[in-house]
Amino acid sequence: MREHLRAIFNSYSEIFFIQGIWLGFLLTVMSFINPNVALGGVISVIAAYLFANFLKMDKEYLKSGFYTYNTLLVGLSIGYLFRITPLTIFFIIIAGILTFILTIMINSIFSYYLKIPILSLPFVIVSSLAYLASSQYSNLFVDGLYPRLTFNLEFYFPMWITGFLKSLGAILFLPHVIPGIIVLLVILFSSRILFLLVILGYYSGTFITAALIGSYQQAFTNLNHFNYIWIAIAIGGIFLIPSIKTYIITFFAVATSTMILKSVEVFWSTYGIPAFALPFNLVSFAFIYMLGLTNYPMMTRFVKESPEESLDYFISTANRFKGTERTLQLPFSGKWTVWQAFDGKWTHKGSWRYAYDFVITDKDGNTFANKVLTLEDYYAFKKPVLSPVRGRVVKVIDALPDNPINEVDKTNNWGNLVIIYDQRGYYVELSHFVKDSISVKEGDWVEKGSKLGLCGNSGYSPQPHIHVQVQATEEVGSYTLPFSFVSYTSNNQFLSNQLPEEDEVIEPIFNDKSLDMKLSFILDQKFFFHVFEKDRQIDQFDLTVKMAPDGTFFFDSGKGKLYFGKYEGTFYFYRVEGNDSYLKAIFMALPKIPLSHKSQLQWVDYIPVGTVVGGIKKGFLLFLASFSHRLNKITYKGTFVREDLIEGEFSSTFMKFRGKSQIELDKFAGFNSIQVNDLIIRRVDIEKTNN
Repeated sequence: MREHLRAIFNSYSEIFFIQGIWLGFLLTVMSFINPNVALGGVISVIAAYLFANFLKMDKEYLKSGFYTYNTLLVGLSIGYLFRITPLTIFFIIIAGILTFILTIMINSIFSYYLKIPILSLPFVIVSSLAYLASSQYSNLFVDGLYPRLTFNLEFYFPMWITGFLKSLGAILFLPHVIPGIIVLLVILFSSRILFLLVILGYYSGTFITAALIGSYQQAFTNLNHFNYIWIAIAIGGIFLIPSIKTYIITFFAVATSTMILKSVEVFWSTYGIPAFALPFNLVSFAFIYMLGLTNYPMMTRFVKESPEESLDYFISTANRFKGTERTLQLPFSGKWTVWQAFDGKWTHKGSWRYAYDFVITDKDGNTFANKVLTLEDYYAFKKPVLSPVRGRVVKVIDALPDNPINEVDKTNNWGNLVIIYDQRGYYVELSHFVKDSISVKEGDWVEKGSKLGLCGNSGYSPQPHIHVQVQATEEVGSYTLPFSFVSYTSNNQFLSNQLPEEDEVIEPIFNDKSLDMKLSFILDQKFFFHVFEKDRQIDQFDLTVKMAPDGTFFFDSGKGKLYFGKYEGTFYFYRVEGNDSYLKAIFMALPKIPLSHKSQLQWVDYIPVGTVVGGIKKGFLLFLASFSHRLNKITYKGTFVREDLIEGEFSSTFMKFRGKSQIELDKFAGFNSIQVNDLIIRRVDIEKTNN
């Protein structure tokens, strides 16, 4: 019974793209304002649930409500048209099962081939079929012929408010003022961003429609304008990250739907059926597909519980992980200077824009000593070139001469080179080696840091330097692809995955095995802690290492989960799920750690707003951040005081928030103590405690 109720409640909340069983419960209770409609929805969802159980399908298909909200809508639509009788119940059951089957089928096709959500397309298809078929079913009794509860509150509100509220209620087939008010309050409670979008969507679409048809009364009494609301919610708050630009895109999406809605109303009226949500689906599909195809940067990659949560995750992730998935280690040891970066001053242009050149400079910025009489006067000449990736060598050119000073080889642009195939799916080319210095051959396997040869001046090279680029094929000089460098320092600051700027002096930093081992956790490993505030013990809790279905590890406290992992020389805490304040404190104290120790080494990271504040304040700050993403920035600065002690500071100018942290690493595994301002989380040996 509990599973049935959860499926119904989650289905209701999913209609508005909201995740929350209590919000779904409120909407379910409200739907019984019209028992006929409510029963139709409940029967339809239960039918789908029992059908799935009969087929022994995974319960995940029903748990979230994602696969049953279309089924719910179909039940509501039939309950709105026909009075509940044994025959109507049978009709709802077969329509609900058909919707459930179509939902799974269409979702599989859309997610695999088009990379777009199914929205409410199954509902539109099945409800249209049901309404068409019912024109021949004389044994189904039209509910409108029977007395029903009426709502006269619309007479107390102006037309532009009653039209809005009735359209909002019409999403649940309750086109009345009271359901509209309740739905509006539920949306306001769950998300201020969605509340804004609901208003923006309805009124922008309705005013445009009124201007086009020349009648405000006709526009504000058209219940099909709920399509404008749905479009605004889907595009502005769910599938795009909320921002000023997103709000503008949302406006144009709603504006284009005004034409589609009128066209559908004219065509559908021929068959005596309503437009349902067809305009919403067509416009949303078109915009989401187009933006995804053009790699629009603010597409929502992971849909969270609300637009605010998705926004918080997006901003913190964009700040924390500035690099790419095509990651390279620096192809040298010691300090080198960036001579050219992407879109460089001289040769990194057009299809070859994604490339880096490195030279060695002295304290005065010169790349050579003396008066440059020979190539040996250049600091970079004949310095070792190291492999930036692990992979298979697929191309070697080693016989071209080094250019004399002030000359370049315009025929063989890349000179002597090595091309390595990285098994992550791309090729890395390193160029301008010294003649006959390359120490690997085609077919060799190389690890990161393996010596490839010596830095030279062959090819189109005005002076000895290392050229590195990532490309799609193994052909020499192939078109280049974006990439980034991992684990390096600049002015004693650790950069985990970024792109250095021109003239920046950088140095690779390599993993410390001891530190790496301390931050290696074993599945089911347990840690026990006492919690102190101002030297007074206030609590205790324990953590267990577990693994998520996607392979990500997390600390489980029973009240929340703190996800973590290692990537290219850095240990990260990725995110916190749940309401455990101690897990949030750990995240705040140390969002990431370089797996390389160096005295006074510093690094910068960023903390999501939801980790620091909660409740109304969090919602308000994230609502404001949708207008300027800079408002959401909480900066963390960490410093290695010594190998086992890290001090941190975190602050936000906009929030006027500031704090300090201190972390002591255990000599074997994990953390001995974690302090955030006055809160201290201290590890205890459970055996000693028991004794």
